[in-house]
Amino acid sequence: MGSTLKKVSQLLVSKKYLKARASKPGVNKVKHVNKGDACMYRITDKRDLSPIDYFVEVEAPHVAKAWKPGQFVVLMTHEKGERIPMSVYKNDNGRIGMFIRKLGKTSYELYYDFKPGDYIYSFVGPLGKALKIKNYGNVVFASDAVCGQAENYATLRAMKEAGNYTISIQSFENAANVYPEEFLAKPVADEYYLTTDDGSVGMKGHYLDVIKKLIEEDRVDIIFAGGKLGSLAKLAELTRPYGIPTYTTVRQIMVDGTGMCGSCRILYDGKVKFACRDGPMFDAHKVDWEDVLRRDKRFVELEKIAKERYLKSRGVI
Repeated sequence: MGSTLKKVSQLLVSKKYLKARASKPGVNKVKHVNKGDACMYRITDKRDLSPIDYFVEVEAPHVAKAWKPGQFVVLMTHEKGERIPMSVYKNDNGRIGMFIRKLGKTSYELYYDFKPGDYIYSFVGPLGKALKIKNYGNVVFASDAVCGQAENYATLRAMKEAGNYTISIQSFENAANVYPEEFLAKPVADEYYLTTDDGSVGMKGHYLDVIKKLIEEDRVDIIFAGGKLGSLAKLAELTRPYGIPTYTTVRQIMVDGTGMCGSCRILYDGKVKFACRDGPMFDAHKVDWEDVLRRDKRFVELEKIAKERYLKSRGVI
């Protein structure tokens, strides 16, 4: 109980921040605060990864110190903003690095309204269950979307340090969407594959094609994967007949990120589980993927309206 209260106290919003906000109505960030204001989270780096994705690094020593592969963070740009869960790419020097896709209102807001040196309102974590890092043998991580690309690097970095032979497969739509080499998982992979749907760079195809070949060569001991839910469902069916342990990040819409709201519930081995509390990585062979894919579409129209309203207010559209 004591450790829980301590963590909660670290996340309380400072009165200093609220006073600064009150003096600047309509402003979603505070650019200048005292270093002693421990409840502010400074953006230390921000760069484009592709036309659709970008990299953000936030200074959050208490989160960086405790975070482990498999866990995630939740951020808020301002006190009336939504809580958005993010996968972690790196946790170096008291900072958390993330890959973010320009998809919804908040991800666009963070992209257009915030720059290095600005502060965001809240940064909570680590949340979720950490992966079991040990020597499995040949470890594969496959990814085809922004959150998975971050997890690919973070997971294999730890797995390599644990003595595993690491195989990274990163899939992108085309050459334009491929990240700069410094942000790929190649440095932590003993064996690396880059694929694009159109073959404009790397191998033509998808990570599923590469995994199928590796399985045929009997070179896979365990698979981790993240990214598009449809691809993860197909991966589960691909590996099921071989009995290969397959763990995937099951991303569902979250509200609080601690298991209270129930928004991210999934059907797992016939029981209700919560992605935020019991995951977000699960045994893919026990996940009801039909239910996952159905629930993922719940708020598509509302998300579209919120995004368009924001972009119109910025004069982007």
